[in-house]
Amino acid sequence: MLRQGFRHCAGLTSAVTRSAFFHSRTAIPIAPRGVVSLARTPATFKSIAYSSRFYSAEAAAVETKPIEGTVPSDVVNFADLSQAGVHRNLLDAITKDMRYEAMTPVQSKTINPALKGTDIVAQAKTGTGKTLAFLLPLLQRMIEEDPTLATRRASRNARSDDIRGIVLSPTRELAEQIAAEARRLTKYTGLVVQSAVGGTHKGSMLRQTQRQGCHLLVATPGRLNDLLQDPQSGIEAPNLAALVLDEADRMLDVGFEKELGEITSCLPSRNEKTRQTMLVSATIPDDVIRLARTMVRADDFEFVQTISENESLTHDRVPQHVVPLASWNNVFPSLFELIDRESAKAAEDRSLPPFKAIVYFNTTSLVEMGAELGFQRRRNGLMKTPTFSIQSQLTQNQRTKAADMFRHARSGVLFSSDVTARGMDFPNVTHVIQVDTPRDRESYIHRLGRTARQNKGGEGWLLLPPTSMGSARKLLRGLPLQPNKTLESFTFDAEEGAEKLPKYHQEAQDLTQSLPRKMLSSAYTSIFGNSTQQREELVEDLNLWTTVGWGWSEPPPVSHAWARNQGLLHSELNIQDRATRQDDRSGRREGRGPRRFDDHASADPFADMGRRVRRDDKGFGRSNRGNSHRGSRGFRGSRESRESRESSF
Repeated sequence: MLRQGFRHCAGLTSAVTRSAFFHSRTAIPIAPRGVVSLARTPATFKSIAYSSRFYSAEAAAVETKPIEGTVPSDVVNFADLSQAGVHRNLLDAITKDMRYEAMTPVQSKTINPALKGTDIVAQAKTGTGKTLAFLLPLLQRMIEEDPTLATRRASRNARSDDIRGIVLSPTRELAEQIAAEARRLTKYTGLVVQSAVGGTHKGSMLRQTQRQGCHLLVATPGRLNDLLQDPQSGIEAPNLAALVLDEADRMLDVGFEKELGEITSCLPSRNEKTRQTMLVSATIPDDVIRLARTMVRADDFEFVQTISENESLTHDRVPQHVVPLASWNNVFPSLFELIDRESAKAAEDRSLPPFKAIVYFNTTSLVEMGAELGFQRRRNGLMKTPTFSIQSQLTQNQRTKAADMFRHARSGVLFSSDVTARGMDFPNVTHVIQVDTPRDRESYIHRLGRTARQNKGGEGWLLLPPTSMGSARKLLRGLPLQPNKTLESFTFDAEEGAEKLPKYHQEAQDLTQSLPRKMLSSAYTSIFGNSTQQREELVEDLNLWTTVGWGWSEPPPVSHAWARNQGLLHSELNIQDRATRQDDRSGRREGRGPRRFDDHASADPFADMGRRVRRDDKGFGRSNRGNSHRGSRGFRGSRESRESRESSF
């Protein structure tokens, strides 16, 4: 089927094979590199859907010759885009202000075909210049449809009910980052850029937009849908020239499919107004293909792969350390020790970059606890490194301020949930530290991708409590994770007791006792939302943490109803009938789990897009998504069994 499809597309090379995920020898077809015009070859799409079953978030493509009939990707300098008709005012902002000369590979492969006006589905990683890759064609199309927009006086006539371009982003931080880039790019034009994200005051945004007008709106799906559904908002786009969906896989992953459908229904139909749609995604799973069917013109689009076969992937080249903790009681002592050691190392050796780290937790409550402990350490003079925090319970202004401050900080530690794991550009991050097993393999890799950007160095650390070892071993199999036992705090056994706690354990206990009990209780219960197996062992371990690590006389109380909902009525939980019921949200992860769709339609062209995405031999197959595979290895046992568990990953 794959070869039959390729015969219909001139210039495509024969399919090649590669070893499949883990130890399977199943042959997976690898797609050619570059831009493939799929508008006239429906048969080609059949071959694409096959490989989407085994998609990788950083899947690559093999080198091949340019495909006959497509625009050659030979324009590699921004200045040369003037020959393709790109307005000088846009190019001046890029070459004179931003001081960009040569395009990145992603920009070259995406900008050239997008300038033709066809719809684009692009597979591209973050940190490769993809924002500029879709912004430039989008703005150029807006100017082509209305040349007056290229002049500064056009800003005087901007209206909120005549928006010409829309960019959708899954997170508030990424949307604000895109909007800032767009404002830099439109400096010499009359294009007015506005942002609309959740967590900000809707009325203030509307007043500003109605007063200043808007040509390009960068928004999150929820807020844009709210504005379009509100007849009093004055937000309309009857002359929409272009629509971009950035991080499309993440939008679906956090449950925005319904909002995207409602947004589309509020925009002019393609029969009323032709618009260019660009869909950018790091992965091409089935749900992204389904989205493309509803958003992209089936008879006029191109599928662009921007990742070369020979490219060294972040999760392959970055050193990654896994620390097998003896207990949850060892998490923060080990984290503090690691931060102090690595920051001191950078301070002593001037050849090393300043220590700059992101610490990822799986729940908002743990981020809140970690950030407060970090703040208390700095206030008490126990560390000099500045600390920052980003999580969903903060207001958008607080999140934006923290992101900007960390972005511009020379050194610092950011405590974060997954809201910063994708798309966010924080320069010069040297360490990514993850606590506990991430919700899926993709999350681990995207988090790790916040370091070693733009060919710089970096390293990853994974701090694993004992009940998470089994799930991590299955979830992250094939990645170059190496056990690391260089931290003194990771192995302390609180069960055996000690006359005097080790340094960092004593420090963690002292700091924790200054935190509000409600904050600690929320962190305690939130951890249960991330575990599906070994839950009674988890109760035992967390109770040990609360009594030894926090110095509490007993674990946090939980209600009978909460314990019943968790299936832990007969565990060692401190069940009290009058205990305040923990809100389900305290144990909820950032975002929703991935949604899957069984789609067997192979007649339409979008069915083949996934088959153009080859399966990474170390990538993440669909069977690895979700939390259904939490480990089954027992937690308690002899010292020998614990040492055996620590010796291998």
